[in-house]
Amino acid sequence: MLNSSLREERAIHLKKAKPAVRGSSKKLVSGSLDVDKYLAKVPEPARSTLKKVRAAIRSSAPREATEAISYGVPAFRYNGLLVAYAAFRDHCSFFPGSGTLLEEFKDHLKDYPCSKGTIRFALDKPLPAALVKKMVQARVRKNAGKKKR
Repeated sequence: MLNSSLREERAIHLKKAKPAVRGSSKKLVSGSLDVDKYLAKVPEPARSTLKKVRAAIRSSAPREATEAISYGVPAFRYNGLLVAYAAFRDHCSFFPGSGTLLEEFKDHLKDYPCSKGTIRFALDKPLPAALVKKMVQARVRKNAGKKKR
């Protein structure tokens, strides 16, 4: 009895997890709507800060890159995780998707607290757009290398 109810629950969960489709073309609905919902819940000034970070990412990511919520935070995907970003109570974070990128850009990041895979910045002051763009482009190159292997 218990096993069948677990199977039912899992089946329901899996049905909910399937991506939504539009019309007969079977195109996936963009994850940007989920990101919009996430950002709508973020209080100011962090919301405006994250919108600027998002715009910088969008402007340097390939057109094929998609937005999604990954691990509960907004992310861009292109041949895997590209980058992610989020707001927290006392700071915002940028997740470059690779610790090696932090090492590569350490001179540009000396004014920001960093951990293994996170760059933290003020709620009211986004990372410089030029830096975000350079990091996104570096991630695109790394992810493109994954595809060729």
